[in-house]
Amino acid sequence: MKRIFKFIEKYFFIIILLAVAVSLVYPNSFQWVLGEYNGINMLNLLLSIVLFTMGTTLKANDFANVFKNPKEIGVGISAQYVIMPLIAFALARVFSLNDALTVGLVLVGTVPGGTASDVITFLSKGDVALSVSLTAVSTVISPVLTPIITLILIGNQIHFSPVDMFISILEIVIIPIVLGLILNYKFPDFCEKLKDYLPAISSIVVCLIVAGVIGANKQAILTSSAIIILVIILQYFIAMILGFGVGYLAGMGKKQIITVAIELAFQNSGLSTGLAKTHFPSLSQATVPGALYSVWQNFAGSLLAYVFRKYV
Repeated sequence: MKRIFKFIEKYFFIIILLAVAVSLVYPNSFQWVLGEYNGINMLNLLLSIVLFTMGTTLKANDFANVFKNPKEIGVGISAQYVIMPLIAFALARVFSLNDALTVGLVLVGTVPGGTASDVITFLSKGDVALSVSLTAVSTVISPVLTPIITLILIGNQIHFSPVDMFISILEIVIIPIVLGLILNYKFPDFCEKLKDYLPAISSIVVCLIVAGVIGANKQAILTSSAIIILVIILQYFIAMILGFGVGYLAGMGKKQIITVAIELAFQNSGLSTGLAKTHFPSLSQATVPGALYSVWQNFAGSLLAYVFRKYV
């Protein structure tokens, strides 16, 4: 059984591509992902599962690292919530994206870092402890910063409630993480055993989310795929390049520079998809950038990890 889970974790980027292919051929197969069951929003539930698994891997020491490495943490978090949102907003303007795609792209930029960054950092021989700390801290402060930055960037052209978004992030992100932390604190040995299975479980959940969103927006993706895919690829690589630049200018070591670059480029795209669906229901295409970004960041990240490990 453990081998199966390790296989899923190792070849996640292939599995997510297969999920995308299935969702395009049989778009109704994953329709339930965007629906409700007994009044429960299935997309938000799936996101909560991913964040709960993240919580079970965290300990108080991960947050204590903020005080041990204040410069690296400060630089990484500042880049996360300044550079990434500006990249998204600038690309939306340069390519004249419609309101829905602009919302989706900006949300990809304003959400916290994704948990996949920790795995890619490990594979790239970066600073895993720093990556975990950056992911944890950016996630914990996201209920405040994500709504505020989103409001600043698009609030004058697209109406939404930042307070409602704050509450959503608390429900989807903070509560599951806290529950995971409590479980890890009370039953550390049990959570240690779970570590062999949780990455694969999170990977499967992310695949379901991506497949559900892409299946529901099949026609929109096929008609506007060239531009939005180009924008997603640019967003990823610009973030990666600027991450290297920021780390270098801050005087970090090679491992820390790699880590900051990966952390900046890897986003919690599933969360951006959930927020788009919840807070911009009239803009169905707003969920598309998050889904596409999830596919691309995991595919490109796996390839870049090989390059970093071998040549950097």
